[in-house]
Amino acid sequence: MSRIGKQPVTIPAGVKVAVAGNVVSVEGPKGKLSKPFPKEIGVTVANNVVNVADLTVKKGKDGKDVGTAGALHGTIRAIIRNMVEGVATGYTKTLLIEGVGFKAILKGKVLDLALGYSHPIQYTIPEGVNVVVTDGTKLVITGADRHMVGQVASSIKLYKPVEPYKGKGVRVEGEYVRRKEGKKTA
Repeated sequence: MSRIGKQPVTIPAGVKVAVAGNVVSVEGPKGKLSKPFPKEIGVTVANNVVNVADLTVKKGKDGKDVGTAGALHGTIRAIIRNMVEGVATGYTKTLLIEGVGFKAILKGKVLDLALGYSHPIQYTIPEGVNVVVTDGTKLVITGADRHMVGQVASSIKLYKPVEPYKGKGVRVEGEYVRRKEGKKTA
């Protein structure tokens, strides 16, 4: 059994959690999320607490509990906690664009990126994620779904990863990039 999976998830005020079969739905001030889970995992809601249980647990030869869905147990509990936290407070990632002529322009739901290539890059922002561009070089990505916010940030960053010599490219705010020394002339 998972130590993390056994811990209950407390539901903050203003958030509603519903379980229908193997689908967990969470609704709060920042949005609405729902996700299906395997039938081997049981999710129950009672007294503003969500509990996750491994339904495949059996006693082993040594008397200890052994479950076949142990790896899923902790993962699903963490996903439900992220859903509850996301609809209550939301998630944010900040990207910085560095380089001469590098910039971003938001046109509706399409992000237009100029990252030193011969053509502009058009990135369509998925539903449930908001992007705000400030100063043309700072992107603030927000949303209720932690996975989607991270995926959007990662996808944008992959267009131009930071190179170690001049530090040009797209980076997450606070990320450390190891810089290399250039060629030495004689």
